[in-house]
Amino acid sequence: MRRADRPSRAGTQTQIDRTSFEPPYHQLASILRQQIASGVLRAYDRLPSEVQLCERYGVSPMTVRRAIGILLDQGLVSTEQGRGTFVRPLLLSAATFDLKELEELFRDERTRVAILEARTLPADERIARRLLVTPGARVIFLRRLLSVAGEPAVYHREYVVCDPERPVVEAELEVTTLRGLFDGSGETGLKRGDLSIQATVLNEEEAALLRAVPGVAAFNIEHVFYDFDDRPASWGWFICRGDRLRFRTTVGAPPRA
Repeated sequence: MRRADRPSRAGTQTQIDRTSFEPPYHQLASILRQQIASGVLRAYDRLPSEVQLCERYGVSPMTVRRAIGILLDQGLVSTEQGRGTFVRPLLLSAATFDLKELEELFRDERTRVAILEARTLPADERIARRLLVTPGARVIFLRRLLSVAGEPAVYHREYVVCDPERPVVEAELEVTTLRGLFDGSGETGLKRGDLSIQATVLNEEEAALLRAVPGVAAFNIEHVFYDFDDRPASWGWFICRGDRLRFRTTVGAPPRA
């Protein structure tokens, strides 16, 4: 018996439900994804051909192609010209992590952003190099502390390019450049961002603000945000205690998606 013909586990979808509001191509993608997740289809196995899938599930070639397209986008399969579609092996190098927990912190109604400092200063060589400004040009230096239910969570330092046509006001400092980046509220005026995450330890200033002991493990999330002219708009760091942030991901096919 071929793997693709083995009986499916109880509780999983095996046929297209014509009464469902879910499009058939989504259902077919789910069926194939379940077969990959349960081991019915394994690494390097070839999926049934387009004709076989059409006959087996009573769908059109376009439905099959759209379903396969979903699996391709999810990184679960790959296609080889003239050979077919194959299940991709489990690759740890393909793992991707997101900042979901940091996003949830900003969405939490109990989160408050306190501006600790906001002043202009001349850009030194390091700042000028990051923001592509002339050394000595005035930039805005910001320090913020994010707290959840009164408990310090994230310390943020940032240098922002001075733009006389875009005056910086307190509401913008607090909301637009931070919360808006995570929940989509407001107009950020930003096109993209480069972020890097490094392990670090809290210095005395950071530890005092985050109510921790100096030397405690932490995450340093460095960012450079760009405007729609691809010019750096700001450069800064989110400093978060190691026990307040976790990075999780799933490699391979989840049972359901």
